[in-house]
Amino acid sequence: MAAKKSLTALPKAIRRHWKPLAALLIVFGIGVLFLVPRGTSQSRITVSGAFALYPMMVKWAEEYQKIHPEVVIEVSAGGAGKGMSDALAGLVDIGMISREITQEEINNGAFYVSVTKDAVVPTINSSNPVLQDLLTKGIKKQTFYDIFITGNVTTWGQVVGTGEASEIHVYTRSDSCGAAETWAKYLGKKQEDLTANPRATGVYGDPGEATAVQGDSLGIGYNNIAYAYDSTTKLPVAGTILVPIDIDENGKIDENESFYDNINTILHAIQTGAYPSPPARNLHLVTKNGFTGAAKEFVKWILTEGQQYVPETGYIQLAQEKIQEELAKLG
Repeated sequence: MAAKKSLTALPKAIRRHWKPLAALLIVFGIGVLFLVPRGTSQSRITVSGAFALYPMMVKWAEEYQKIHPEVVIEVSAGGAGKGMSDALAGLVDIGMISREITQEEINNGAFYVSVTKDAVVPTINSSNPVLQDLLTKGIKKQTFYDIFITGNVTTWGQVVGTGEASEIHVYTRSDSCGAAETWAKYLGKKQEDLTANPRATGVYGDPGEATAVQGDSLGIGYNNIAYAYDSTTKLPVAGTILVPIDIDENGKIDENESFYDNINTILHAIQTGAYPSPPARNLHLVTKNGFTGAAKEFVKWILTEGQQYVPETGYIQLAQEKIQEELAKLG
């Protein structure tokens, strides 16, 4: 098993998509501060949580700032677990969550609204020794289970039914996050079952997971789609390939299962239900007991005017009925 390595560098796609300073800040969990002119009466909104929602929230904050320069918005990424704990502790006004909200969290005061949709996708290195077989045959859910959960599938030859003896290097998330919870749920398990696999290397954050696979020809991992595709080319991040899921488990990737070539095709697959759920999921904003004041107005804007920025940022708009349902919850 490859030794753990430093994985804090951001993928090229992330650097292109955000300002260089923002890219550095996300790694160190500091976040982005949108400033307002001196002398202006200010309202301050603090946001933390899921890497999955970070790019979308940065875009929403930037656009909201343009029409409400009196509002200061601080956005930081650190995983869905941090978003939930910060929100329930009253440390932030809004937590970004990329997994289901538990009943226990609701009992502890978690109030949430869904704001957009994306998915978690399995990734491999573009120099994988059995790449063509993987693209033709895909990987069945049980095989993913035996790679990520039990560790019983240890070579790439076992995955595609050949004699290829190269060892699989498994990467999973070390931080409490929606991506890991969602991927584990697809496999019928929980995040702790992914980290319990002794063959897996834990890495921090979506950027770390993407970089791990990008730098290891034998690696396999999973990412939120915003970190799997280059925002400029709309293609998979250089050095990585999305490995197709053999959904009907017939041993080959049929035309209706082949939608990973670019971000537009997979977004369409998620929207139409062709990509399974999970790993497709809704993304949420959460607070303690209920949104109030400036934070409430910001969330209302996200669910109305702010929805126009969802497709261009690489996410999927919720159905109009769902948006109206979430607005009704806000009151």
